[in-house]
Amino acid sequence: MERGVLLLAVTLALSGAVRSPYQQVLHHSRLRGRQHGPNVCAVQKLLGTNRKYYTNCKQWYQRKVCGKSTMISYECCPGYEKVPGEKGCPAALPLSNIYDTLGIVGASTTQLYSLSSNLKPEIEGPGSFTIFAPNNEAWSALPAEMLDSLVSNVNIELLNALRYHMVNRRVLTDDLKHGTSLPSMYQNIDLQIHHYPNGIVTVNCARLLKADHHATNGVVHLIDKVIATTTNTIQQIVETDENLETLRAAVAASGLNTLLENDGQFTLLAPTNEAFEKIPSETLNRILGDPEALKDLLNHHILKSAMCAEAIIAGSSMETLEGTMLEVGCTGDDLTLNGRPIIAEKDILAVNGVVHFVNELLIPDSAKTLFELGKESDVSTSIDIFRQADLSSHLTGNERVTLLAPINIVFKDGTPPMNRNTKSLLLDHILKEQLSSKYLYHGQKLETLGGKELRVFVYRNNLCIENVCIAAHDRRGRFGTLFTVDKMLTPPVGTVMDVLKADQRFSMLVAAIQSAGLMETLNRPGTFTVFAPTNEAFQAMPQGELNKLMGNAKELATILKYHIGDEILVSGAVGALVRLKSLQGDKIEVSAKNNVVNVNKEPVAETDIMATNGVIYAMNTVLQPPAFRPQERGDERADPALEIFKHASALSKVSQRSARLAPVYSRLLARMKQ
Repeated sequence: MERGVLLLAVTLALSGAVRSPYQQVLHHSRLRGRQHGPNVCAVQKLLGTNRKYYTNCKQWYQRKVCGKSTMISYECCPGYEKVPGEKGCPAALPLSNIYDTLGIVGASTTQLYSLSSNLKPEIEGPGSFTIFAPNNEAWSALPAEMLDSLVSNVNIELLNALRYHMVNRRVLTDDLKHGTSLPSMYQNIDLQIHHYPNGIVTVNCARLLKADHHATNGVVHLIDKVIATTTNTIQQIVETDENLETLRAAVAASGLNTLLENDGQFTLLAPTNEAFEKIPSETLNRILGDPEALKDLLNHHILKSAMCAEAIIAGSSMETLEGTMLEVGCTGDDLTLNGRPIIAEKDILAVNGVVHFVNELLIPDSAKTLFELGKESDVSTSIDIFRQADLSSHLTGNERVTLLAPINIVFKDGTPPMNRNTKSLLLDHILKEQLSSKYLYHGQKLETLGGKELRVFVYRNNLCIENVCIAAHDRRGRFGTLFTVDKMLTPPVGTVMDVLKADQRFSMLVAAIQSAGLMETLNRPGTFTVFAPTNEAFQAMPQGELNKLMGNAKELATILKYHIGDEILVSGAVGALVRLKSLQGDKIEVSAKNNVVNVNKEPVAETDIMATNGVIYAMNTVLQPPAFRPQERGDERADPALEIFKHASALSKVSQRSARLAPVYSRLLARMKQ
């Protein structure tokens, strides 16, 4: 793939010209087919159909169109033909007039109708024309009554239809620019041209199958449909179709009718009456009665560019007028929106775009309440808990708030009991402003409906509010924003010393802090992370060592300061390894693996005990600064003989063989094992 792309880029650079997307795809097909001879193009044929596509690099490797498998075949590139006994397609097609060229390129039915409608003299005579010629299958696919109407009045209806497929000048694919129009030779009614980045070119949403067949008096493009005249705007289609009555009223109420009748190239994903009927009446009435929500709803159904169905051969994200992205794709013959086959009718062409009917309403986040945002998401359990606590009014009204909603997995072992304390805690999960996480900053203070003040912590790998970290992108609703968070919030309830004193697990630590003179430090405003040894941790120390430590205030202060980091680090910000500077001066190594936080490789018993001036981690181990670790202390005299022995293992064999050195070797070995 890379080699093909590089070759294509080099070729373009050498030619000094930028090819159109169609020409780029055609060139890639030539590259893939060249081993079969000159002017051979690789073509992907959709299995079970006659649909063929020139292949781009991505399709070549995926071998799929709209999720269906394709078969690679090789055929002559446009403008060339085979020669018996020779490899590939070495001969250029004979250059003739447009009428004769129609028979050569697979448009014999168009050629026949040109004869019967008396168009033949014009297209075989002098001039410069472009004809978008339907292939034989396109004519066969017309409804019988339409075809009968055309062929029964060949001198008017059929002639006019054919002249609508023509332009009174030569137009090659490089001239077919996306979003432009060309005056046809039938009453100068425009043909709508779209030239997509994937190389597909359409005229009135009919796909060009083989393009740029040169003739002496113009050019022929083979297309896959018979195209019909269009003079309506998108607004006129909405106004006249009985399946769009509810949409018509919504457009009028929102004032978008002016947009839909003005010049432009839009795609309207038009919700049918059935689509509106599927929405709960309470939700629908709320949106219809809210001008801003209604406008967002309708703009969410309008794409910024015209997208014909034939141009969609794989999923791609497209921007709506509302500013959000829709995933437009296909599965077999069905077009899909966000992976769902909800397009009921496609390619209703207008002079300012194209309309597809959809049988489900696409409600954007910006038109939803917090309750609607969360009830069918991965925070649905949280939403149900708020409902049980009679707090739904904050999630459905017009109050500007931000909801901190724990993800469902937080409640895998059950939900909290519903009581006054739980309701109070839930109120602290609702912030008083409608926020956006990208505008939060480190140290920012946020007020909750419960009256608490929460702090924002910005880390390299996470954004956290107190002990909870944001686990997904914001979802911004009509009045509220949803922050999906990784756990239940635990607001701070006092200083570090207040929290330690209130927890009986830390009674020995509190006594040690008092002895070391650090109480004032841990009571004052600050940003501390305290790795707090429990009583169990102190009791695990040898009694003599513990007595010695408690009796030496200076050494005790040094040890305790090593347990205090100089900034707040909540567990959600701990990655593979974080080195936190302690008040003692050395750094503490904090890491996380398999949802377990370790400090200097020692597991933490409990994380994220929040305080107004820091955070506490409960430790069942007393940490030792590097200078206090036996293996790192420099206060023991080294034994030169032992050091030599450790670093000169090659001497061991000599020592063992020597009767004089053997006793020395044995004594050294015994000392090492101690």
